[in-house]
Amino acid sequence: MNAEPADQIRLLDVQDLDVRLQQIAHKLRSLPEHAEIESLAKDLTQLRDLLVAAQTEESDTAREQIKAEQDVDQVRQRAVRDQQRLDSGAVTSPKDLENLQREIVSLAKRQGDLEDIVLEVMERRESAQERAAELTERVASVQSKIDDATARRDAATESLDGETATVTKEREVVSATIPADLLKLYDKLRQQVGGVGAAKLYQRTCQGCRQELSITDFNEVRAAASNTVVRCENCGRILVRTSESGL
Repeated sequence: MNAEPADQIRLLDVQDLDVRLQQIAHKLRSLPEHAEIESLAKDLTQLRDLLVAAQTEESDTAREQIKAEQDVDQVRQRAVRDQQRLDSGAVTSPKDLENLQREIVSLAKRQGDLEDIVLEVMERRESAQERAAELTERVASVQSKIDDATARRDAATESLDGETATVTKEREVVSATIPADLLKLYDKLRQQVGGVGAAKLYQRTCQGCRQELSITDFNEVRAAASNTVVRCENCGRILVRTSESGL
C-alpha cells in the first residue's frame, strides 16, 4: 500500500486522538464514585433490612402489648365484680365466701403477673422503636452520601462526555484528510493490537511495541520509497517514518 508521507504522519495525529479517547473511556470506567456508590449501596441495603426487622418487631410488640393489656383489663374487671359481690353481702354461705375471697386473691396475683408481662412487652417495644429511629437516621445519612456521590459522578461523566465529543469531532476532521484505504488498514490493526494501529519509528525502535528493528529490517525500511506504507516486523503496526527515525 502506498500513501503520501504527509498522510502517514497525519495517521499519527489520529492515533494520538484515539489514545485520548481510550484514556477518557478509562477515566469514565474508573471514576472513584463508581466504587463509592457501590459500597454505599451495599451498606444501604443492609441498613434497610435491619430497619424492616426493627419496624416488624415494633409492630409485633405493639400487638402483643394490646393483647397483654386486654388480659389485664379482663382480670381487673372480674376482680372488681367479685369484690362488689363480696361487699354487697349477697353471698352468705361461709364456703362460698371462702371461695370468693380465694378467687379475689388469685385474681390479684394473676393481675400482677399480667402487668409484669405488659411492662416487659413495653420495654421491648420501646427498644424496637429506638432501634428503628436510629436506623432511619442512618438510612437517611447513607442515602444522602449516595446522592452526593451520584451528583459528583454525573458531573464528572458530563465533563468527560463533553471531552469525548470534542476529541471525536477532531478525529473526524483529521480522518477526513487521510486516504480511505490507509485509514481502513489503521482501524483494522488498531482493533487487533491493543488500540494502537500506527506508531512512530524512532531511532530504529517501533514506538508501538518498543522493540528495536533488526539491521536487516531497518535497512529494508530505509530503502523503501517514502510513499510506501511499511509495517513493523515485530508487531505488525504501521511504521510512520519521521525526521527522528534515524534513516
